[in-house]
Amino acid sequence: MNQTRTFLLIAWLAVAFLLFMEWSKGPAPATLAEAPPAELPAPSASLPAAVPGDGAVPDASAVPAAPALPATADAPAAAANAASPGLIRVRTDVLDLRIDLRGGNLVGAELSQYPVNKDEPARKVRLFDADPARFSVAQSGLVATAGSAPNHEAVFTPEGGRTDFQLADGQDALEVPLLWTDPATGLQVRKTWVLPRGGYALTLREEITNTGSAAWRGYGYQQLQRVPPVARSTGFALTNPEAYSFTGGAWYSPADKFEKRKYADFVDDGPLNKDVTGGWIALLQHHFLVAWVPATAEPQRFSLAQLGNGQPRFLVRSVGAPFEVAPGTTATREATLWVGPKLQEQLQDVAPGLKLTLDYGIFTFLAQPMFDYVLKPLHDHVTGNWGWAIILTVLIIKLLLYPLSAKQYQSFAKMRAIQPRIEALKERYGDDKQKFQMAMMELYKKEKINPIGGCLPILVTIPVFIALYWMLLESVEMRQAPWIGWIDNLTAPDPYFILPVINLVVMYLTQKMTPTPGMDPLQKKMMTAMPLVFGVMMAFFPSGLVLYWCTNGILGLAQQWFITKRYGTHAPVATK
Repeated sequence: MNQTRTFLLIAWLAVAFLLFMEWSKGPAPATLAEAPPAELPAPSASLPAAVPGDGAVPDASAVPAAPALPATADAPAAAANAASPGLIRVRTDVLDLRIDLRGGNLVGAELSQYPVNKDEPARKVRLFDADPARFSVAQSGLVATAGSAPNHEAVFTPEGGRTDFQLADGQDALEVPLLWTDPATGLQVRKTWVLPRGGYALTLREEITNTGSAAWRGYGYQQLQRVPPVARSTGFALTNPEAYSFTGGAWYSPADKFEKRKYADFVDDGPLNKDVTGGWIALLQHHFLVAWVPATAEPQRFSLAQLGNGQPRFLVRSVGAPFEVAPGTTATREATLWVGPKLQEQLQDVAPGLKLTLDYGIFTFLAQPMFDYVLKPLHDHVTGNWGWAIILTVLIIKLLLYPLSAKQYQSFAKMRAIQPRIEALKERYGDDKQKFQMAMMELYKKEKINPIGGCLPILVTIPVFIALYWMLLESVEMRQAPWIGWIDNLTAPDPYFILPVINLVVMYLTQKMTPTPGMDPLQKKMMTAMPLVFGVMMAFFPSGLVLYWCTNGILGLAQQWFITKRYGTHAPVATK
């Protein structure tokens, strides 16, 4: 096969891949807009106050099935219970939260360090919201098998009457305690939210104190609930990375590892009743997630549900194993709630497998180590700037591929030198393409030229290109990161198209230096169009990706010029 044809095949395959991504995109989720906390809508996933039965305590290793859900989330009778008895505002250096006294649920969460877009820094990303149109909450509670218990609809009171908390200077963590008491049975539940400085992993501690005369038996649960993201129309998908990002539910178990399900498939793919110890449940969106991580040693049963006949809501729930609290004793349960960005190092520290919520696509095997061991260390320890880290990453890749690139450009130089001889062969054999190809291959063999030997660096470069695209798409660390001057957001297209124009010029010059022996007119037209095709496409790519491709192209052009000048003079004499 002719080397140039191979290059064309690779190039057009890359175009086809990108067009396929555009064609197969799904609707992008709408970013939650800035809005004041709203009244909680009607509860839609109520758990009964007690489980019917004889009150016998199951075996400690048995996990109860999730209690039945109501038939509809839109029942008018439930509206009377929707009003919130009050909200508590909690602020740390990275979070601005709203906790509802109904259930002690988290019904509002803004990420103080993450604006929705750079042009409106006051509008922060919101992961929980009580507004019915954007309803998204984290709920928890207890269910009794003997006695009473506060589920996620029970009304708590703030301990000390305090309803506004803010992390003070020098304070490492903030505690928000809530109380629920049943005078009839003597059961008291103290639910405490613990918020660390600089962190998104919140601890929920439940202290169940039995001051009565009979043992209390029951179990706890945690759940996440939200309405589906509102689809919004988009133009060219490459300008909207959210179009490719997964949104839906996810869960992890040590046995089956990471699993996920789109919202549209919550019901169609069948029920989920999975017994897990040491796992977690989550709802995912682009760059951010919310996840419940139960206590590692406590067996759980995970389940999914779609609720409501009007505006549906999706629910993922974890129900814990039964336990008993004897009279005069206290039992403590803990769970962790992650509410924040997909920060890879921190996620890995919170729970095994939580880092897997960040998806780099089919080239994860390449993108993940490149981010962990090259790009991020360069940013953290060398440049402090993601743009310069990308440039240094290209330099490292070019150095590693130098032996292959050198052979590629040596082959190019020799092919340029014998191009007149190939043209002579073309004239000699006229329309007999088979004899021409045989003669050309014989000439390559005589001059020790491998016509496809220069393709390997291209085959390596394109996967790296796609892997970096997914890193820019998914890595929240690079979200809205500036480089220099006019590039104030590496994950957005170049606003003035400077990098795409530079890239077009570099590709044009590279194409001019690339030999095209024996190429027919149609192939020459295709080759000539390549810089323009890629130049136009690059105008819609994230500028960080175009920066990578420009740097790679400039270094490759310089390397090709140097090697062509060096080896071209020693190549075989171009004679007929």
